[in-house]
Amino acid sequence: MRDQREKSVAATRAGVIVTASYIAAQILADIGSLKIVLLFGLVVDAGTLVYPLTFTLRDLVHKVIGRQGARLLVVLAGVINLIMAAYFTLIARLPYAPAAGPQANFDAVLAPVWRIVVASIIAEVASELLDTEVYHIWVTRVTQRLQWLRVLVSNGVSVPLDSVVFVVLAFGGVFPLPAVVSIIVANILLKYAATLLSLPLIYFVPAAPDES
Repeated sequence: MRDQREKSVAATRAGVIVTASYIAAQILADIGSLKIVLLFGLVVDAGTLVYPLTFTLRDLVHKVIGRQGARLLVVLAGVINLIMAAYFTLIARLPYAPAAGPQANFDAVLAPVWRIVVASIIAEVASELLDTEVYHIWVTRVTQRLQWLRVLVSNGVSVPLDSVVFVVLAFGGVFPLPAVVSIIVANILLKYAATLLSLPLIYFVPAAPDES
């Protein structure tokens, strides 16, 4: 009885940690995506520094709370990011308080570029829901062993979709085609690298009763 209670507490704690980490990574990535940077000689949006971790974090959520919970979290993350962008837009349009002095830097940094925001949310929701289904098929129809492989397979399918959808929607027609292709390739490479580095995390969380 005591062992079962301890396992339940551990599962609850793990669920809170991985879901909070997923939402935090999504928010930080969406804010970071507003800036385009040069990283290791590759042109990427700065959100790519954090966002690749969300794919493995989603797999951890799936393992801990199951497929339905993972689906709900993906959709909620999209809604939260949309609310965040709308909130920043509202703040940017509010008049400055004269006593506080000019605050134009806030508008310049955090006022969202809505094309990037919408592209990011569409790409996130579509790719993470695909990740959910691939992960589910793997653990229910292939094997529950080799946990590292379930992460590798699900991320291997969802990462290219996310990169192509986001970059095309956000920068297609704005940047020259070679630049768009370069950003897509850079995004995919960095996200695969993050997947490989984060693979071991799947072994540190408990599984849902049926992993469904």
